[in-house]
Amino acid sequence: MLKLPPIEKIPEAYTAIEDDRIDMKENSASVKSSARDKEYTIMWQGNTYYSNDPSTYWQEYAGYPLIAILMLQNKLSLNRKISLYFKNINWNDLNKRYKKNYELSLKEVLKDIDEITKKEILKEMNIVNEELRKLDITITRKKIEKDK
Repeated sequence: MLKLPPIEKIPEAYTAIEDDRIDMKENSASVKSSARDKEYTIMWQGNTYYSNDPSTYWQEYAGYPLIAILMLQNKLSLNRKISLYFKNINWNDLNKRYKKNYELSLKEVLKDIDEITKKEILKEMNIVNEELRKLDITITRKKIEKDK
């Protein structure tokens, strides 16, 4: 992957998975936003991925919808013990409140969690981040044609 996402996108992916906002198909998926007011399309063919979520499309790094798909495809680790801490979080509201300072948004989510658990969560996020760094995928802005 050419450009790494902010590490805080990993918990956003956990939330999408835990909130059951993902509809997986054979070569595509749709992911609803945390506010459930938007729906993003992810398509893939081999190791080439397309996603129309703003982070992936405009910033050219894997946004949370793509990270969630890669987790569900077992291309990235998904620790369900950790992901449970991120159920029912409206990241859209948090990121607006903190003016897209994702670090502050994450701190808000973790504020009532004990230090030992926080360390486990951050350790797992770092594992996934390292996997993302090593992941051999291509992100394209061109929609992938479905097989006929």
